[in-house]
Amino acid sequence: MEDKQNYWSENLRLIFICLVIWFVVSFGCGVLFVEPLNEIRLGGYKLGFWFAQQGSIYTFVALIFWYGKKMNDLDKKYNVEDA
Repeated sequence: MEDKQNYWSENLRLIFICLVIWFVVSFGCGVLFVEPLNEIRLGGYKLGFWFAQQGSIYTFVALIFWYGKKMNDLDKKYNVEDA
């Protein structure tokens, strides 16, 4: 029973980390901090604009792969992986 609680606790921790990163990138970089970020250019585009349009998408895709890898590691740790 304790293993199930630890597994779920670590899973929730990973989800929370993903949600914080998602919030910071999408809302923080794309809305709140857009003006200071627009002072920096990336590939000819203002960085705030880039984060709002491209950067958040790249970050979300990277988060999907990172979460999948971490969950596979967690599954192995608690012996609940798929065969």
